[in-house]
Amino acid sequence: MQRLVDGHVRFKQSVFPRQEESFLKLAKAQSPQAMFITCADSRVVPELILQADPGDLFVYRNAGNIVPPYTHGYDGASAAIEYAIAALGVRHIIVCGHADCGAMKGLLHCDDPALGAMPTVRAWLRHADVARQVTGTRPGGFVAPDALDHLVQQNVVAQLYNLRTHPAVARGLATGTVSIHGWVYHIASGSILAVDDAGSFAPLEECSRANDGASPAPAALNGLVAAPPTL
Repeated sequence: MQRLVDGHVRFKQSVFPRQEESFLKLAKAQSPQAMFITCADSRVVPELILQADPGDLFVYRNAGNIVPPYTHGYDGASAAIEYAIAALGVRHIIVCGHADCGAMKGLLHCDDPALGAMPTVRAWLRHADVARQVTGTRPGGFVAPDALDHLVQQNVVAQLYNLRTHPAVARGLATGTVSIHGWVYHIASGSILAVDDAGSFAPLEECSRANDGASPAPAALNGLVAAPPTL
C-alpha cells in the first residue's frame, strides 16, 4: 500500500505541475474520444497501451469485458453505455479482451469445483456462455492454450453482438454516429488484434487501414465465428 501512496506523492510533485493547465480544464468537463470496455485484470492498462491522455477514454471495466444484453432492468454496463453516448457524445465504443484472461479460464472450465465458491462469478459468466459454446464446436477441438485464446476472441465477438442490443448503440449505428470495435490485447507482445467485418482477427494497424475503423458488419457478428487466433 505504501508504494501506492508514494506514487501519488510523486504524481503531485512531478507529474501534475507539468500538466496543470490540462487538469484544470478536465476539472470542469470531459470529452472522451472513445468508450473502452475491458476486463478488470490488473495487467490491462488502457491509457498505457494506447498512450492516451487523461480525458481521452471513458473506461468501463468488469470481469471478462462482458456487456450483458439490454433488458428493461438496470445495470452498471447499460448505464455507462447510455451515458457515454447520450451525455458525453462518444462516437467509438471498443470492447477489448486480453490473453490469459482469468474470467475466460473460468468459463472454459465452468465445472471446476473452485467456481462453486464464487457463485456471483459463475452467474456473471453466463453472459459469455455463447462464446464457450461456439469454441466447443470446432472440429477436433482445441489444444491448450489455443482453446483459451480462441475463447477470448469469441467472447469479444459475442459482446459486440450484445452491445448492439442497447438502444443508444442501435440508434448510433443506424445514424452513423457510433462505431463499435472489438480488440484483443496480448500482454506478452504488447500487440492488439482487431476483428474485421468478416469476423476474423488481424493486427490492429492492418484493420484500421483497411476499414478506417468501421464497425464490424452485422453478418459477421450474427455468425459469432472468428478465425483461429494469431498471436
